[in-house]
Amino acid sequence: MPELPEVETIRRQLAPYLQGCSVQDACSHPSEKFTPAKDVIGTTIQELKRKGKYLIARLDDNRELIVHLGMTGSLTLAAAIPDDPYIRASWHLEGHKVLVFRDIRRFGRIRCVPAGRYDTIPTLANLGPDALSDEFTPESFYHALRNSRRRISTQLLSQRPVAGIGNIYSTEALWMVGIHPAKRQISRSAAAGLHAALIKVLRAGLSNGGTTFRDYRNVQGSKGKHQNALTCYGRSGQPCLRCGQPLQHRTYDSRTLTFCPKCQPC
Repeated sequence: MPELPEVETIRRQLAPYLQGCSVQDACSHPSEKFTPAKDVIGTTIQELKRKGKYLIARLDDNRELIVHLGMTGSLTLAAAIPDDPYIRASWHLEGHKVLVFRDIRRFGRIRCVPAGRYDTIPTLANLGPDALSDEFTPESFYHALRNSRRRISTQLLSQRPVAGIGNIYSTEALWMVGIHPAKRQISRSAAAGLHAALIKVLRAGLSNGGTTFRDYRNVQGSKGKHQNALTCYGRSGQPCLRCGQPLQHRTYDSRTLTFCPKCQPC
């Protein structure tokens, strides 16, 4: 699933084309997960924002178009709608451009809601602070982690203590600071170190255009490059880059996680 660096890469690429652009027409797959795409016909996109893994287009009628890419979703700009069975929605924009939402597995979704009213989208309404926002501080992060007895990895993936983190970047950050993913409580200083590591790995992923193992593509259809810079994720059985011990993987709370048994003692 695209995480914060992948979604932010898409936002940065789309924003110059979408902001101030009117939606002249729209089409969608008949599923109610995608039909809200047609609710924005006749509006103008004023701003393209992001929170966590959600793209949020602010409209000129005090509503917002919300797009979640799911596991295999992508957004591209085209001159016309491609002949592709996996197109789930499209928006015809002024200037003869078409914004195309392609999603093979249909885990993505689209909603149109009054601005800031996310009560009908609980996964968005319950998000913690965005990982690259000023609201994500070491102190607030520590208190959010301390209020739960779940494993650290599970807390990060829940999006509650911080929004935008998935398996890739949580694995990288936990390895960086030597915290085992199955730990349930960490100290204030360890939380501060993990806070800094999360920001560092996200910014690295963003500078590399995101991580592509299979499906992720940016607006131009190009793969990210960060998969070539990963230190722990996807390297189970290979030597730890810090101590040389073979990395291991275990399944915790239905997620398979990679770690170093020496550098990240449980």
